[in-house]
Amino acid sequence: MLAVLIVALTSLGPLSTDFYLPALPAIGRALGTDTAGAQLTLSVYLLGFGFGQLLIGPLSDRFGRRPVMLWGMVVFVLSSAACALAPTIETLVAARLVQAFGACVGPVLGRAVVRDVYGPHAAARVLSHVATATALAPLAAPVLGGWLSASFGWRSTFFTLTGYGLVLAVMVGTVLKETNRHPDPHAMRPSRMVANYGVLLADRVYRGALLTGCGAFAALFAFISGSPFVYIELYGMSPQQMGLAFGANVTGFMVGSVLSARLSRRLGAEEMIRSGVFLGAACGLLMAVLALAGVHHPAAIMGPMWGVTMAIGLVMPNSAALGLAGYPKMAGAAASLMGFVQMGLGAGAGMIVGHGVQASPTPLALTVAGGMLFSLATWALSLRR
Repeated sequence: MLAVLIVALTSLGPLSTDFYLPALPAIGRALGTDTAGAQLTLSVYLLGFGFGQLLIGPLSDRFGRRPVMLWGMVVFVLSSAACALAPTIETLVAARLVQAFGACVGPVLGRAVVRDVYGPHAAARVLSHVATATALAPLAAPVLGGWLSASFGWRSTFFTLTGYGLVLAVMVGTVLKETNRHPDPHAMRPSRMVANYGVLLADRVYRGALLTGCGAFAALFAFISGSPFVYIELYGMSPQQMGLAFGANVTGFMVGSVLSARLSRRLGAEEMIRSGVFLGAACGLLMAVLALAGVHHPAAIMGPMWGVTMAIGLVMPNSAALGLAGYPKMAGAAASLMGFVQMGLGAGAGMIVGHGVQASPTPLALTVAGGMLFSLATWALSLRR
């Protein structure tokens, strides 16, 4: 049951973004804003998610994983209801910011619980299994979200998220036991927080794992934020068709995660990351070349992006496990810092794409390629042996 809860918690982040993706163009029309304004609901969410993690990790190191998760679920439920009832784009953006603070407890503390329970060596394998199961969320969420949006309007997606948060709150309250066996009474002191983050950033392996994962996440979020407008506005897909196209790309992530889970124990996290960054860079460059050559067709995005998402499935769980491996007493802080930097770069990538995809898929393709090339470069500089 703990494994099911961890998957449900780590799914909270992707569900909160992918579920309403097919509704983004409809939100823009309903609330009287343009593509960049609707996309801001995604970027602001990522910024809040990232900043929230800087506090969530140390809070859980100080007070325990369970109480922080419970409070996070309360915030998520209330803010999701506020999103569903938002009368203006400004209100929706503000509610999404608060929603992010609640949602970030799931992925961050889910990873920390895995580190607490399974230790440094088994964590890569377990996180890969979790990533595989969690990939079902972005696979199914756009399909269901597209159907809900087309049938009942965009607000129904946020009402559904409200219900999901209520179920998670009950599960956390009844299933999760405290896993933090080494609480740090000084974890919330500003001087300790700064010192802990300084120790982490001074570690070449942690820094390399963090930045390699960041590039992969930036590529992923560029696709997440840009694909609804490319598929629906430029290629004329319906919300349901867009959900299916997005879900097809997510299967690449699932394949990468399955391979990672099966091979990481035998080959090691470093080898999984190496394979992922080379594959992702090659597929990202292919997408960019096709876009620059004027090949504007859904297959020119979907084909290369499938390879990119497979690469991300290899890179992200292994970079997280590699970065957290040496810090049993700072697992919360280490996961928080990793998530914060990833979300910051992801938000930046989303903003870049949001201001360029109205007329062409080229900004999406270039940003995806840039993210994977960044991962390749940071791996070569920090993790290659």
